Amino acid sequence: MTGVNSFSVSGYGPERAGWTRIFARDSLTRRLDWPILLAALALSLMGSLLVYSATRNRTELNQGDPYFFLLRHLMNLGIGLALMIGTLWLGHRALRNVVPVLYGLSVLLALVVLTPLGATINGQRNWLVIGGFSIQPAEFLKVTIILGMAMLLAARVDAGDKLYPDHRTVAQALGLAAVPCLILLLMPDLGSMLAMVAIILGVLLASGASNRWVFGLLIAGAIGCIAIWQLHILDEYQINRFAAFANPDLDPAGVGYNTNQARIAIGSGGLMGAGLFHGSQTTGQFVPEQQTDFVFTVAGEELGFVGAGLIIVLLGVVLWRACRIARETTELYSTIVAAGIVAWFAFQAFENIGMTLGIMPVTGLPLPFVSYGGSSMFAVWLAVGLLQSIKVQRPLSA
Repeated sequence: MTGVNSFSVSGYGPERAGWTRIFARDSLTRRLDWPILLAALALSLMGSLLVYSATRNRTELNQGDPYFFLLRHLMNLGIGLALMIGTLWLGHRALRNVVPVLYGLSVLLALVVLTPLGATINGQRNWLVIGGFSIQPAEFLKVTIILGMAMLLAARVDAGDKLYPDHRTVAQALGLAAVPCLILLLMPDLGSMLAMVAIILGVLLASGASNRWVFGLLIAGAIGCIAIWQLHILDEYQINRFAAFANPDLDPAGVGYNTNQARIAIGSGGLMGAGLFHGSQTTGQFVPEQQTDFVFTVAGEELGFVGAGLIIVLLGVVLWRACRIARETTELYSTIVAAGIVAWFAFQAFENIGMTLGIMPVTGLPLPFVSYGGSSMFAVWLAVGLLQSIKVQRPLSA
């Protein structure tokens, strides 16, 4: 049995029921990784306050209801928690058997974005709008590419046939990853593409593949960036974002506006901040997309260095516990899945916070657990469910 039910407590008669059974050493309650769960939940709840602060006065966005985005953010969190519980109940090993189906579905959804059914939101054509709900398939691609590559790279190693993935297996895994990467380039979705590259590198490093593949991928990535630039695959607004990153004084009222206003908001927060709901930049609506891409600026302005630092600390707890889960598991498949999630969360958090500080280009990646957005919230909580499943299904002696 591969689900968490394989860890149901046995051998406890009716006299051992109740709290004794719930907190027994081999019970599910004791085996959960509570630090990662509580840190992720704290980030999501902090995000709800920041989203509310950023949108309560935005009548052009909230349809006249100041609680519009807050309620939706909490609803997304509730669905995300349900997805985490469902993933934990099924177990990452059981999901391993249906990875080809999940991969195919996520790729199909991403392909639909390239058809007339795809929608353009905030200048990016990477959305599907179904029944009034917007879905960003790229977020789910991050989950399935981790699972797909882990399944291929670990198959023969976990079976005892190999100590490390051979060159043919690595090539197959990279071929699997190339399909969604190509789709992201065709959209084009630069932010998700960069996150995907970070995930692929993290997966390869965790798998024990030859370093030649890692160096080769880095070289290929550099050549690919030059080719993308020369062939004008990126949209003009994406090129302008890189130009503004290279020269912050370039067109401060245009392409450099977002970054400049974000830095002003964070810089004005000082140590303790202006107070929740009292940020002048946030209240004055000077920073665009504060509920999504630039939500960290709300924390910096209204909660100051302390509040913004708390978000970074909580993200650090999530990454620390995920690294520990990856290190302590005895299966290569589980190690790769956990490491892929670490690479995903670490890069996306660094990129999102970095672009608000002006040390990274603006790419439109959300801050994990904090930014408003259903697809992002669902994907990161699915990842937490996978981490919890790996932790729960690890042998007690590990």
